[in-house]
Amino acid sequence: MTANRRAIGVVGGGVVGLCCAVALLDRGHDVSVFEPDGDYNAASWGNAGHIAVEQVEPLASPAALRSVPARLFSAGGALALPRSMAARWLPFAARLIAASTPARFAAGVAALTPLLAGAMPAWRDLVETIGAPDLVRADGHVVIWDTPAQAQAGRRRWSRSAIGTARIVDAEPALLRRLGFLADPVGGAIRFTGSGQIVDLRRLATTLEAAVSARGGRIVREAARLTDDAGRTGIAEHDVDLVLVTAGVRSRALLEPLGYRVPMIAERGYHIRARADGWPADLPPLVFEDHAMIVTRYADCVQAASFVELGDPDAPPDPRKWARLEHHVRTLGLPIEGPFERWMGARPTLPDYLPAIGRSTRSANLVYAFGHQHLGLTLAPVTAQLVAALVAGTAPAVSLAPFDLDRFGKKGPRA
Repeated sequence: MTANRRAIGVVGGGVVGLCCAVALLDRGHDVSVFEPDGDYNAASWGNAGHIAVEQVEPLASPAALRSVPARLFSAGGALALPRSMAARWLPFAARLIAASTPARFAAGVAALTPLLAGAMPAWRDLVETIGAPDLVRADGHVVIWDTPAQAQAGRRRWSRSAIGTARIVDAEPALLRRLGFLADPVGGAIRFTGSGQIVDLRRLATTLEAAVSARGGRIVREAARLTDDAGRTGIAEHDVDLVLVTAGVRSRALLEPLGYRVPMIAERGYHIRARADGWPADLPPLVFEDHAMIVTRYADCVQAASFVELGDPDAPPDPRKWARLEHHVRTLGLPIEGPFERWMGARPTLPDYLPAIGRSTRSANLVYAFGHQHLGLTLAPVTAQLVAALVAGTAPAVSLAPFDLDRFGKKGPRA
């Protein structure tokens, strides 16, 4: 119990929201998590399961901009800019370009480095706390190239990149022999150490929800509507002292009517899943870099995931993306047999590729944590620790200045 016990409404029950809820409950608060989706279709539960401690370089960078033509879907790459959604991605692209200067890129690296340094320790602590230590594996991941020339270029690129607490070693011969199922010999491969994976995303979701309930919290299966009353944020028809917005890509629609500027886009990713019968149970995630695809073994399935499609979270999926994933699976010779389960979900991405974590300057009782792009799973427990400090009024472990939502400017007062 805490002397400053509060009734907190967490708006959004993805992995960030649930981790925050557990942390706040463990500090003695009353917590209700508002999440209408009970089918676990959000990006939190459809991603690659990769705890990506090596991704300290934000995608808002000069190098990423230079690589755009080669990465376009029409050129065989993973970046899709659908004409039908140009009204969504053109303003975002302009902000992304502005955020991709060398100085802002360096600042982004400096901001993400301490967050990612704490990711694996925070995950280990969390799964111990919720009684499921086997949910996390710390076996690293493997990056594979098709040809020796591509491998040489890829190794050189990674050797020049900031990778935080991760380390790179040559893929051991025994591992390469285990990849003998591939249709063609591996052109080259490296193993990252220090990274990890979640072994079962659905079990993670249900275990976190169970941890919330076991601590006296509530999972409310309804969409929350935020209200604004004289500088205080509320949740319509619910009595709360503090509101925490962790609604991923839906956070924009929640906050902009209240006068916040949230230039976030839906960065849509696709995956296919099939039975895991022919896939070795202990292989770490495999990144086929020449195909922009990551393959992850979960408890009862194997998943191949790819694509960065900028646009509308509610637009119909593009079946060509799934067809291309299935083509990669066949041509690489992966032992994954259909029928395939198909999924599309939207990562919440801000134009500088940094999350928004902080306390509102407009509302005395609003805290937010969203916009984690590809790093939502990776940074969820770290974000929960930072949010708990904000709620307690204590200094967070790292500076949150780079993640303040006001970096995008402020809209005028609400009409």
